[in-house]
Amino acid sequence: MKRAAGFSGHAAWAFVLSASLVLSGCVGSGSRSSARKPARPAATAPSEPLYAADVPSTAAPMPSAPRREGTTVGHGAVRVALILPLSGAGQGAMVAQSMRNAAELALDEFQGSDLTILVKDDAGTPEGAQAAAQQALAEGAELIIGPLYAGSVQAAGQVARQRGKTVIGFSTDASVASQGVYLLSFMVQEEVDRIVSFAASQGRRSIAALIPDTQYGRVAATRLQQATARQGIRIAALEYYPPGRPHDVVQRMTPVIGGPSPQADALFIPENGDGLPAIAQALQMAGFDPLRVKPLGTGLWDEPRVTALPALQGGWFAAPDKRGFTAFAERYRARFNVDPIRLASLSYDAVTLAAALARMQGPQAFTEAMLTSPAGFAGADGVFRFNPDGTNERGLTVQEIRGGSAVAISGAPRTLVAGN
Repeated sequence: MKRAAGFSGHAAWAFVLSASLVLSGCVGSGSRSSARKPARPAATAPSEPLYAADVPSTAAPMPSAPRREGTTVGHGAVRVALILPLSGAGQGAMVAQSMRNAAELALDEFQGSDLTILVKDDAGTPEGAQAAAQQALAEGAELIIGPLYAGSVQAAGQVARQRGKTVIGFSTDASVASQGVYLLSFMVQEEVDRIVSFAASQGRRSIAALIPDTQYGRVAATRLQQATARQGIRIAALEYYPPGRPHDVVQRMTPVIGGPSPQADALFIPENGDGLPAIAQALQMAGFDPLRVKPLGTGLWDEPRVTALPALQGGWFAAPDKRGFTAFAERYRARFNVDPIRLASLSYDAVTLAAALARMQGPQAFTEAMLTSPAGFAGADGVFRFNPDGTNERGLTVQEIRGGSAVAISGAPRTLVAGN
C-alpha cells in the first residue's frame, strides 16, 4: 500500500482512507517507554464510565452541576462540535473534562489544523444534548463529536440528521448507531467475538457464562451465543445475576464450574471492576479453579482492580493494544499534569480524524463514503473502521492476567482490509 507524505508532529497519524491513500503520522506512534509518574496524583479513577460509556456503576450517584457555557478551541475555518456532560451527574463531569482535554491535545499536536472546536455541555441528558446540538449547528458546526451517553447520542443524532450532518458518538450502545451516527467506542460485540475465537483456537469447547443483568450484560450474552455457535462451542450454562449480588447464582453454577471435574472449560464474565471482586469471592467459595476453567472477559477487565483478583489469574480478555494508550497518556500528563481517564483517547482520535479529513477536503469531508472506508483508520487504540450501520470494528489484542497484571498473548492486527 502506498503511503503519502505524512504530517509532522504528534498529531500526524496514519489515517487510511482508501486502498491507495494514507495520511501518515503518529497517534499511537509516540514513545513506547514507560509512562512517567505524574507530577501530582491523578484523581480517583471514575467508575462511570471507565472503559465503556454505558456500563452502569454501583457507586452512589452525585448531583449534576448547572450547565456550563460553551467554549471554543482552535481557530480554523472548519467548525466541529464537541458535546460532553461537562456538568453531568456522578463522575460524568470528570470524564467529560478529561475528554475535553484530550481534544485540546489533539488540536495542539495537529500542526496547522483547519478546525475550530465548539465545546458544548449537555449536562448528561438527552434534552441537554438536543439543545447543545441545535446551538452548535446554528453556529456552523459541520460535524458533531460526542455525546457520551446513549440517550444523548440519539438526541444529538436526530438533530444532526435533520440538518444533513454527521455524528461521531462515544456510546457503547449499538442500538443508537445508524447511518450518519457513528460510534467511536469500545464495542462489547467485537470483544466477545475476539475472545471466543481465541478460546476456540486454544481448544476450549464448553463455556459457562455469569452475566450481570444489565444492558451491557445482555448485549454480551447475545453476542456470546452467536459467537459460540459460529465456533462450535457448547454453552454449558448461562445465568444472569442482579448487579452486585452474584453469590446465589454462582452457588447454583457450582456443579458446572467448580470442583475437580467441572462441566465447562471456560467461564465468561462481562463485568467491570465494581462488580468483579464480589464474583471472585463467590467463585473461591464455590471451589472454582482458574487452572481448570479459564476465566474469559471483555475490555472492562483492563484495570488493576480486576487483574489483582486471585480467582481471575490466568484469565483472558480482549481489549485494544495498551501501548498506544500508554504513549497518549504520557503526552497527556506532560500537557495537563494529571492522568487521562481511559475514554480520553477516543476524544483524541475523533478530533484528530476530523482534523485529517478537514485537511483533505474541508467542510465537505465528513461524508458517509469517507467515514466508512473499508480500509479504516489508525488511532491511539489501534486500527478501527466504521460500519455503514454506525457501529465499528477494531483490531484487538488478547491479554492474559499474570501476577496481578495483564500481558498481551495475541497481538492486534496492524491493518484492516475490506471483508476481514
